[in-house]
Parts: sequence; C-alpha cells; structure tokens
Amino acid sequence: MQILANSKKSDLEIILVFDKKLPKTLTKTQKDALALRDYKGEGSCFIGEQFFIGVDSHNYPFPNALRDAVANAIPTIKKLNIATASINIENLQSAKEVCEGLLLGDYNFETFKSKKSQSKLKTIYLQSKKIDSKALQTIITEAEHICSSINFVRELINTPPAIATPKYIANLAQKRAKDLKINCEIYDQKFLEKEKMGAFLAVAKASANPPFLVHLTYKPKGSKNKKLPKIVLVGKGLTYDSGGLSLKPGDYMTTMKADKSGACAVLGILEAVAKLELNAEIHGILGLAENMIGGNAYKPDDILIARNKKSIEVRNTDAEGRLVLADCLSYASDLKPDFLLDLATLTGACVVALGDYSTGVMGYNPKLAESFNKAAFSAGELSATLPFNPYLRKLFNSDVADLCNIPSSRYGSAISAGMFLGEFVEESLHQKWLHLDIAGPAYVEKAWGVNPFGATGAGVRAVVEFIKQNTKE
Repeated sequence: MQILANSKKSDLEIILVFDKKLPKTLTKTQKDALALRDYKGEGSCFIGEQFFIGVDSHNYPFPNALRDAVANAIPTIKKLNIATASINIENLQSAKEVCEGLLLGDYNFETFKSKKSQSKLKTIYLQSKKIDSKALQTIITEAEHICSSINFVRELINTPPAIATPKYIANLAQKRAKDLKINCEIYDQKFLEKEKMGAFLAVAKASANPPFLVHLTYKPKGSKNKKLPKIVLVGKGLTYDSGGLSLKPGDYMTTMKADKSGACAVLGILEAVAKLELNAEIHGILGLAENMIGGNAYKPDDILIARNKKSIEVRNTDAEGRLVLADCLSYASDLKPDFLLDLATLTGACVVALGDYSTGVMGYNPKLAESFNKAAFSAGELSATLPFNPYLRKLFNSDVADLCNIPSSRYGSAISAGMFLGEFVEESLHQKWLHLDIAGPAYVEKAWGVNPFGATGAGVRAVVEFIKQNTKE
C-alpha cells in the first residue's frame, strides 16, 4: 500500500471524527444513514462512498489516539472491494500520525501461512486545502522510512529461532548495511575471546550456534572533518533464551524468540537514520547469542570475568541478557559517545512495574531520562523513568566476586538490573547513558493500537526522534 499527496478522485473517502463531532458538511441523506446505524462518532462506520473513523476522545491527545484509530480501521477497509481511498488532513502533525497509523496497521505476520490475506487496496491519497503538497509529501516520505524500518524489525523478531540464529541476523545486518551504504563489521567468537568478553562468551557456550558482535556505523554524506554528535546504541540480541541450566518453565519459553528485540530495534534504527540522512554519527552494537543447555553450559556458581575486568558470580543462568550487554557496553564505551543508549528485553519486573505498553527508562542522569521520555511521547511511544536508588546497589553484591548477576531481593529488580549494567559503562559516560527496558512493549500476544499480535518494533520511533532532537542541522 502506498500513500500519496494528491487530490485525485478515489473509490472511498475516509472521514476522521474527533470528539464524536460529525462533520457539519454532511447531507441529510448521510445523516439519516448514520442515524440508521446508530453511529455517534465511535469506532468506524461505512455508508456509500464514505468510511467514518472515530478518534477516541477519551484518549486524545495521548500520542496514539489518531494512529490507533486509523490502524484499527485498516483491516476493515482492506476487505472492501476498492483500489483507492482518500483522507482529508488538517495539519502536518495529523498527516504524520495518519501515515503511521496506515503503514503500521497494514502489517501482519503471514510469512509462514499457506494462505495469505488478499486486498485490492493499493493507494491512499492524503488531501489538504491547508498544507502545501510538497510539505505533505515530505511528511509521507519520512513516515514511510520510519514505518518500513519498524515493519522490518517486526518481521525479524517474529522470525522463528530455527531460522533467525545469531549468524542469520549478522548476515542480514551486513546485507542491509551494504544496501544502505553504511559500514558493518561482524566479529566472531575469536574476536570476543581476544577482547576477553568472558560474560558474553559464557552465555553462548552451550549453543550449537556461535555468537557474534555486529558493529554498524552510519555517517552522513560529506561529514568528513565535521564535528558531529556521536550516538552509540547497544542491543540485546538473544535469538533464543531457554534460561540455560536455570531452565525456564515450558510456558515461559514461548515468545523467547522476542529476546532479540533490542538488537533488532537497533538494526531498524540504523536503517531509518540512514534513510532519513540524519546529521549525526550513529553506531549500532548488536550482541547476538543463544542461551541454551548442554554439557558445556555455564552454571550457577560460575564466576565470570567481564571485558572491563569485573568479576561476576552467576546465581541464575536465566539472567543472561545483562551478561551479554555488560561486555557490549564496555566495548561501546571505548567509542566515547555523546550519548549511549542500550535497548533490551531485560526484566519481567519492568513489565510488572509499568505494564505491557511502556518502556522503562533508567540511568544516572534524570534530565536525560526526561528528555528521552518527551521525545518518545512525541513519536508515539509510551515510556516512564524508573529512578536509580543507591540503596539498591547492595542487592547485587557478592561474597565471592565483584558483582552477582541477580539481586538478593526481587523488589526493585528492574532497577537493580539497570544499575548492574551501569557497572560496565565507563564512569565518564554515566551522565550520557540510558538503559531502555523494552520487555513490556516489544512483543505482546494480543493486538493493541497500531501493533498487531507479536512483535511491535518498540524503541524505533522513540530513539529516532531522540536522535533527531539531538542532531545539529
């Protein structure tokens, strides 16, 4: 489905209804038809050549009210025997939200279905008497770049673990990077050993699929000899997590293909940034591994030596993501970024704290966390700060090592997990680092808003907006 800035005649006119206020331009015939259907501006309603979409006034102006309304209507519209539709837009912000609702709502994961859904809908025209067509097309193009990256991330996260192994994702990253003309370095187990990434290597030990660290680098054209903001993104890429020897219950293993969501999001962000040609130097670090069981698996009671030489007592092998991230954050610190962000489906405790739909934002700099929350909200993602508490630091103390990989209390364990990661961020970067726990919104087994069943691409919109707001034009 394509979106065009055009006033061309279409098969269907989509009319947005805000605050249950139907347009004053409706004819008596239209009003009577809506009254017959008892339509009062909620949900959607189809009459003749018009399709009415109600925007939930209770939620508006929360960031996704318009996006959600449009996305929820798309499956119904696609079932109609039409090839084109049109929507009248009042302003550029509405245009952005409508485009994202259309493009994100159009995605569903059907790759492995023998019968795929069919639709004749090919084009939706955005029309406006108040907006210059060139400005409108710019908004459409930007939305297409971001949403295509999000849908790519969704597809990759949804891909089964038998296919989406660490090597598969590393090779895919290299291919996408080549297409986008950005640099991609793939580092194998020998490199991890050379870098003495003992925590990362331990997690991957029992898997038949070897680990990889992928380093992507984007620099805008003509940036040589220019001082640009440097932003480094680190993504947790557990392509499957069985829990290791601390084996997960069977029900908890389902959906663990989504434990690679952080790394997939970082790859999608780099892709979006390259397409948007943002004026910043962006690095993406993907820590790719499987956490499996076997005779050579790492064990509770093991003591691991991380890249920054800190020792870690293992008490639970299912707290593995923080071990992979520990070495990746140490590696990322060497790049001396202006901003360092990691994205990870790290803790169930974050979901308990914030629910399924919000990202937990943590770090040593409350102002930086707040600026990220504002960027996320303006992009349509919900997030909230979980404040670091120095009294929680003692929870991951160990009697036999520098740190323990799980806290001694389950209370505040999303925060203590974030504080654990902070031990592997170079101290000079503490005020520049944020940890984004996307365990809640990254993958949900019930469709919500613009998101279908499964992977959502959480983090892409928020981080791209954060980068835009911290980029010098």
